[in-house]
Amino acid sequence: MRCTRIEAMWRVVMSEEVGKKLQAVVDRVNQAVSRRPKTLPCIAPRLVAVSKTKPPEMVVEAYKHGQRNFGENYVNELVEKASHPQVVLSCPEIKWHFIGHLQKNNVNKLLGVPNLYMIETIDSVKLAEKVNSSWQKMRAANTQRLKIMIQINTSGEESKHGLPPDETVNMVKHAVSQCSALDFAGLMTIGRYGYDLSEGPNPDFQIEVGSTNIRVGSTIFGTREYPNTPSPSPEKKPKVVCEEAARKMDRLTVTEH
Repeated sequence: MRCTRIEAMWRVVMSEEVGKKLQAVVDRVNQAVSRRPKTLPCIAPRLVAVSKTKPPEMVVEAYKHGQRNFGENYVNELVEKASHPQVVLSCPEIKWHFIGHLQKNNVNKLLGVPNLYMIETIDSVKLAEKVNSSWQKMRAANTQRLKIMIQINTSGEESKHGLPPDETVNMVKHAVSQCSALDFAGLMTIGRYGYDLSEGPNPDFQIEVGSTNIRVGSTIFGTREYPNTPSPSPEKKPKVVCEEAARKMDRLTVTEH
């Protein structure tokens, strides 16, 4: 009985926290949109709540508060979370976005995810063709095309996936003309990490200049906890600083198209 009461109290607190944080993000996005130049449409971008490492219960709570688009980085985690009975039962209109690096051998597993809405990380002709052919085979009775974004590595960092900018036009042309099962939704790019947002550019700037799809994770769901992460040693302090900046940036990662 006591455990049941504690669990019930935890759910209430979690629901309130997720709801408050989600609303705060929505308000911040709307404020940024209102500052756009008159030459840009005053339309709020799609908000993708990044729920990686978070339990299905948190997804359900965000859904109850009106959130519909959710993003996951890892295929296995997305498959497990999207198929969770509580999510399936409570979130019939959920839209899953895959936002991590996709290997061709995981395509079929990913495409089996219920309510898969978009793959935001197509970064090669071969991957686009694999997703296109697999979607045609797996969803033969479903004529709806799968939305995709093409990932561009605008920062030129080797640690990031994505096409070089000069290959963008040909890649888009190929996706549009040769991949009939795919619906090209735009371009996705992530800026360079490595600086403290409190001292660097305003993170709302990307919204103000017209981004139409944004990802927000920790700001909604809280700090992520990764299992088996070793404690950093004192001599690795510069790396810790860089990782802290990355975590701050990850709270408002922006995609553009």
